[in-house]
Amino acid sequence: MHRIQIQHVPLQPLLQPQKSLKTNTIQTKQSFLEHLQEATNSQELKISKHANERLIERNISISDEEWQVVTDKVFEARSKGVNQPLVLMEQAALIVSAKNATVITAMERTEAKNQLFTNIDGTIVL
Repeated sequence: MHRIQIQHVPLQPLLQPQKSLKTNTIQTKQSFLEHLQEATNSQELKISKHANERLIERNISISDEEWQVVTDKVFEARSKGVNQPLVLMEQAALIVSAKNATVITAMERTEAKNQLFTNIDGTIVL
């Protein structure tokens, strides 16, 4: 007949007392909240693939300073409830999703004169 052997494995002690675990959990939540706030406060516009193609195709150049002004105004508009503004600049017209912080499309300002813009709920004139 087969003999069955049973080995007793000692229980491993907890690395930290239960009280410390709660403290670490609270610290983790706080650091997560701080990280989340930093991420949501990051005010940077992304450019969609489509918008980037249009900027290149139409040879539209926007300086870093101008992008910063556009970014600031888009986030200001978003704080006032605007979700999809039309941004009119000297050299370009941009449709931006303020909710997603993304430039959706771009065109030359002269090209924008003959366009009908729909699904926008605000305009930023720079």
